[in-house]
Amino acid sequence: MASGVAVSIDIRAKRFDGATGLLFEGLRLDVAEGEVLALVGPSGVGKSTLLRMIAGIDTTFDGVISVFGKPASEGGPPGFVFQDPRLLPWLSAVANIRAVSPATTMDEAVALLSEMGLSGFEAALPGSLSGGMQRRVALARALAVEPRLLLLDEPFVSIDRKLVRELHDVISRIAEKRRPTMILVSHDPEDAARLADRVILLQGRPARIDSETYLDTPRDVRDPAKILDIIAQLGPKPVSGG
Repeated sequence: MASGVAVSIDIRAKRFDGATGLLFEGLRLDVAEGEVLALVGPSGVGKSTLLRMIAGIDTTFDGVISVFGKPASEGGPPGFVFQDPRLLPWLSAVANIRAVSPATTMDEAVALLSEMGLSGFEAALPGSLSGGMQRRVALARALAVEPRLLLLDEPFVSIDRKLVRELHDVISRIAEKRRPTMILVSHDPEDAARLADRVILLQGRPARIDSETYLDTPRDVRDPAKILDIIAQLGPKPVSGG
């Protein structure tokens, strides 16, 4: 993992329009270049909102978020995988990728789908794909912009655990092969235990960093016993949501 700072977060105050209380106040966090950071915490704590702020989508806050030294709203687009795959239903898998990144050639889009384990499904429409396969197309689409920063907002919700484990493997390979900086939001500590280099638990309102756990064991040697040990370190499973 590189030693430079990829994402620097200094939020003095963030509130939703019409809300009386603050969502964030005095939240400071740095993410190292090449790090896989997991954000976990209870529903409504602001995990997904924080991802949108890092992506430069939500700019209504007091403070500064910089991505590779530039304000988040002024940098290049990150790769972003949302809770809902958000695929265009009338376009094929390949066309969905190229709709977001027109500079991506047909061969490059096909190669991305192959990397996701979707060889042979290039012409498939989203409606003919399972939920897990749709998530893989969404992940391939996010990678098409060749992002230095990859944001994953609850990418495993509403799919069964077998498919989740397969997606874990895909994302782990991306982390090792491409080495983007990755920020993963999940309600499930197992996702963090399998994928992250560091886990931040957000709690409260305004949200605060309740705990910070570094996972020193490499992802590829985290056996089931180690995963259970890490989950125990992270504490009880939070309530689902962002």
